[in-house]
Amino acid sequence: MYGVVTRNEEETEWSEFDRAFYEVKDVTGRAVEPIAGAVNMVSCFGDNAVESEEDLLAFDDEGTPATRNQPYFDWTYVCPTHDRYREGLLDIIEEAAAVNEDVRLDDVGFPRDEYCHCDRCEQRFADSEFEDWSAWRSKVITEFVAEARERVPGDMYLTLYPDPYPGHLEARSGVAVDDIAEYVDEFVVPIYDMAYSTTYWLEILAKGWQDRLSTPFSIELYAVDVDVDDLSKAVEVAGEYAETVLFGYDASNARATIRRMNADARQGQSFGPE
Repeated sequence: MYGVVTRNEEETEWSEFDRAFYEVKDVTGRAVEPIAGAVNMVSCFGDNAVESEEDLLAFDDEGTPATRNQPYFDWTYVCPTHDRYREGLLDIIEEAAAVNEDVRLDDVGFPRDEYCHCDRCEQRFADSEFEDWSAWRSKVITEFVAEARERVPGDMYLTLYPDPYPGHLEARSGVAVDDIAEYVDEFVVPIYDMAYSTTYWLEILAKGWQDRLSTPFSIELYAVDVDVDDLSKAVEVAGEYAETVLFGYDASNARATIRRMNADARQGQSFGPE
C-alpha cells in the first residue's frame, strides 16, 4: 500500500494513493480546517508560532530554550506540561476526529534528553511520586497520548523518531513505546533522506522497527526532489518491512514513482516461453 503526506487537499484524492494524511496543524503553527477524505494530522509539541512566548517553551537545565535558533532543532518545541497548550491540542484533535474518525499525532514528546527543566516541570516532578526524572517524563507523554486516544474514535496513528534502539526514545523524548502502544493503532516512522542513493541504512532501521514493534507500522519517505529511480529503490526496501510506504510532501514525485514502479512490474511479467 502507498500513501501520501500533504498540505494540499486535492492531492489526498489522487488515485495512486491508498491512504492520505493531511496536515491540519504543522510545525510552523499553520492551522487549517480538517477534511473528511483523509487522516488529519496534528503537530503536537512542535510549533514555531510560539517562539516568542517564553511561558510555552521547553528549557534545559541551563535555561536554554528549545527553539529553532539552537543547534539540533529544526523547529521550536512547546513544553508538554503546559496545561493550556495541551488542552488546545486536545481540542484540535477532537475537532479533527469529528470530521474523520482517524487522526495522526505528530511531534509528540520532549525535544531532547535534557528537556524540560522549566519551573513548572521541576515543581511537578518534585510533587510527583517519581524518584526517576526519566520515568516521570515518560508518564507525562503517556498520559497525553491516553487523553488523545479518548478523543479519537477511529484509528490513531503516532509518529515515532526513527531510532529503534531500546531505551533511546524514552531517554530522548519521554516516548515509552511499550507504554503508549496500547493507545495506538499504527505507528509511522519517517526515515528521511535527500537522495536515497544508498539504502542499506534504511533497511537496518526498518528491520530494527520490525523487531521492536508488535503494533503495525508504516514508513514515511521524503519525496521532495528525490530522483524517481532512487526513490523507487527506497520504496522497495521499506515495503519489505512496513504495512504501508508513505511519501512526504511531494505528491507529484510520489505519483511518478508509483507509476514507474507499476510500469516496471508490468514489463517484468512473464507468461511462458515466446
